[in-house]
Amino acid sequence: MNNQLNFPVGISDFKKIRENDYYYIDKSGLIKELLKRESAEVTLIIRPRRFGKSLNMSMLQSFFEIGKDKTLFDGLRISRSEEHTS
Repeated sequence: MNNQLNFPVGISDFKKIRENDYYYIDKSGLIKELLKRESAEVTLIIRPRRFGKSLNMSMLQSFFEIGKDKTLFDGLRISRSEEHTS
């Protein structure tokens, strides 16, 4: 068994990163933060280049899209959230 995680250089697909055991810094807390906002009609997410916007959008799509594999979030912060588990 290989205990070493690979770095996902150039990969911004959340599903591919999680399924292939790439090194991943958990940013699933972003989902909870977005859900807490009640008055926002539009959410603008701005970051400098190469700061993970595409990966975060892929993560959000995997979370909110009906029919997507929710086991991708096992072990991540959002899976431990009370609102998510109830």
